[in-house]
Amino acid sequence: MRVGAFVLSAQFPGQGQGEALNRAVRTAELAEVSGLDAVWLAEHHFVPYGVCPSAVTLAALLLGRTDHIRVGTAVSVLPNVHPVALGEQAALLHLVSGGRFSLGVGRGGPWVDLEVFGSGLAAYEREFPEALALLLRWLREPCVSASGERFRFREVPVVPRADELIDTAGPEVVIACTSPKTVRLAAEHGLPMLLGMHCGDEEKAEMVALWRSHARQAGLGAEEIESAAHVSAGVAQIADGRAEAVETLVKAMPGWLRQGLGAHVTVDGRPRSMRDPLEYTELLCGLHPVGPPRLAVDRLAATAERTGITRFALLVEGSGDLAATEENIRRLGTEVLPQLGP
Repeated sequence: MRVGAFVLSAQFPGQGQGEALNRAVRTAELAEVSGLDAVWLAEHHFVPYGVCPSAVTLAALLLGRTDHIRVGTAVSVLPNVHPVALGEQAALLHLVSGGRFSLGVGRGGPWVDLEVFGSGLAAYEREFPEALALLLRWLREPCVSASGERFRFREVPVVPRADELIDTAGPEVVIACTSPKTVRLAAEHGLPMLLGMHCGDEEKAEMVALWRSHARQAGLGAEEIESAAHVSAGVAQIADGRAEAVETLVKAMPGWLRQGLGAHVTVDGRPRSMRDPLEYTELLCGLHPVGPPRLAVDRLAATAERTGITRFALLVEGSGDLAATEENIRRLGTEVLPQLGP
């Protein structure tokens, strides 16, 4: 199994934004020391749910501060940026890091971001497939032109070329999937999925089965389908007992969720509903490795057995406290990882 940290740069009530970002950087540094496989960085705009507005920028910093851990975006919101600009950044990080960068992309939501960045609601509702296809071409071809509905430009050379790194075809690309439509899009491109922490094992297993079905229809080979490295997002809080771990998260996460998720504003005024923060926290505690090390091992193993997914991105900052986050990562590395096997 490959266990990584999912870093939201969450701003908990009473904290400054710099404090949240400092905890995010420290989480990544300690994740490498503790033997975790990867660090996955989220990006958000205008909300304290996460105060990192550019996952690729933070990834660049962390790749420079680490030696061997993989650093990925989870995710870069594609409708907010030009695919070529994101492709150039991804290729650059892939090359200078020696292949340690993974580019996770997603559709985002119908938020006010679309107004601020000028991409409009269509970029979210209709144009994600076109943007993704252009991004992938940029990462795989020597020269690219575009004649689509949204993107039109003459042929230009790709500089730098992501495939110049020996033994690679460019950076890994992962797609955040929350709907059957996006699952199909990921499968048609042969790209692994990032599945959210709100999903249980049964739902994730169904999405993997759907991905495999679409992948076969798209002509992918059996070996390529079986080896697809999907990523399961979750929450991890390690303590001596389950009650202690749950209490830590229940004390801190509802306030952060209420403040952070409640700050989202839709671009077109459409109504939106928010999960009850306490119920959502309790749901996450029930789904994921929250408790003593043995329970954490069993939960991860059960998810892998049911879904076939063996890569995890686990939120480790749910306490909202830097010292507690550091201790959580250390215990994850020293008490959980050794019991998981290769």
